[in-house]
Amino acid sequence: MAEPEKDDFLDDIDAAEAEELADEIEEMDDEAVELDALRAERDALKDKFMRALADAENARKRATKERHDAERYGGSRLARDLLPVYDNMKRALDAVPQEQRETAKALIEGVELTMRELINVFRKHGIEPIAPVVGDKFDPQHHEAMFEAPVPGTKAGEIIQVSADGFMLYDRLLRPAQVGVSSNTGG
Repeated sequence: MAEPEKDDFLDDIDAAEAEELADEIEEMDDEAVELDALRAERDALKDKFMRALADAENARKRATKERHDAERYGGSRLARDLLPVYDNMKRALDAVPQEQRETAKALIEGVELTMRELINVFRKHGIEPIAPVVGDKFDPQHHEAMFEAPVPGTKAGEIIQVSADGFMLYDRLLRPAQVGVSSNTGG
């Protein structure tokens, strides 16, 4: 009879060890689940952080570009308002007949000097004239066709008259040059 008690005792020890082992495994499973949850939360927070960092960098770049554009192109309204002054001075100089140029020499030189100074100020602020000449090819990126007419001895698309110079503000068109274009199909 002693043996069955011994077996029961051993069975009790095995059962206790198995129960203890099961508790440890359950504890480890709980820790692993908790660890996985913490890792997932960490990854989610890291992702949010990286996105926030990228958004902040994009906002900084956008603000820098906007500031740069404001510095570069902020005066475009004033520049457009000054273009008629240039046009009127150019018309005034073009209107003086050759025979009157000698008698009004000082006045003409003063207007020419003022015109050069205006162009220098324009250039200082990134404004460059677009001054096409008769015979140039029409470019829709820089020219505005005011009229089209067949002119003998010209090719279609050639500039036949310049009504007003155009202007670029750095890389942007401030005003296209106003031109007349030949519509000849022959040449």
